[in-house]
Amino acid sequence: MEGLVISVTIFVLAIFVGFEVITKVPPTLHTPLMSGSNAISGITLVGALLSAGAQHTTLTTALGFTAVVFATINVVGGYMVTHRMLEMFRKK
Repeated sequence: MEGLVISVTIFVLAIFVGFEVITKVPPTLHTPLMSGSNAISGITLVGALLSAGAQHTTLTTALGFTAVVFATINVVGGYMVTHRMLEMFRKK
């Protein structure tokens, strides 16, 4: 029970810090920063693969697979948005 309380506390603090950091970013920088951070968030994909591959229970495998799908979408989308933004600055 104590571990759950600590985990929930860390989760709530992470939400608060994330919200505070994101609200301080000017709107003109928000899209470039988010696309770049999405593109390099491959570490989430590695964690999802480890979770799906552990096969402790059917639930953990299903949640791990779902995390792999969403992390892959996040990484690919980040690369696509970053590539599109960089195309805007190339000379024709």
